Order: sequence, then structure tokens, then C-alpha cells
Amino acid sequence: MRIHLTSVFVDDQETALRFYTDVLGFVTKHDVPAGADRWLTVVSPEDPDGTELLLEPSGHPAVQPYRTALVKDGIPAVSFAVDDVRAEFDRLRGLGVRFTQEPAEAGGVTTAVLDDTCGNLVQIVHGG
Repeated sequence: MRIHLTSVFVDDQETALRFYTDVLGFVTKHDVPAGADRWLTVVSPEDPDGTELLLEPSGHPAVQPYRTALVKDGIPAVSFAVDDVRAEFDRLRGLGVRFTQEPAEAGGVTTAVLDDTCGNLVQIVHGG
């Protein structure tokens, strides 16, 4: 069994698509109209047939309280592996990305947490 698809709820799919592609560096896999929204997925350019991330509309009534609680408690909605957290932190900060946690090391793992501009915290991680 493998993870094929996972999702992150976003306030605005177009804003999310720009952030996740232009800033984070993912590439669009699917962009299909689905009523008022889109079936919109991105993948890593290093693994175009790998796990897809669905940029899912946040319209369901349960989503906003859930996301608000996660952000309030500083809990990332998703985590992405990077080769060098500090280098990625510097690159993203240079692009104007706001971090809620600067690079920190614990037990052989380095993490940082950023705001995806779409209602979520995102962790970047290396090690472990």
C-alpha cells in the first residue's frame, strides 16, 4: 500500500496554486473543473508520478474551526521533506514567505514552519 493522494484545505485555489508552484516549487499535475471549484493537484518535480497534494477548497463547515485551531496551536497541516532546511528557509524568506518557526534542531531533525498564505501552516523538515 502506498499513499497516492493527500490534501490540504485552501482558502482560494488560485492563490494556493501560485504559492505551491511559484514559491514552493511544486508542479501542477491535474487542474480539472469541478463545479464552482477545481480538482487541483500538485506534485514534486522530482517525483512527478509520486504522491499528489490536492489543493482542496475549504468550504465545508468543519474546515474553518479545524484549521483555526491548528494554526492557533502552531500545528502544521502538512510536512514536506527538503535537503537543507536552512537553505530552503533562506530561499523562501527571500521570496517574502512568513515563517512562524525558524529552523530548529531536535534529535537529529531540523524543522521550520511557514504560513502558506492560504490558511495553513506548513512544516519543512530534514533528517530523522
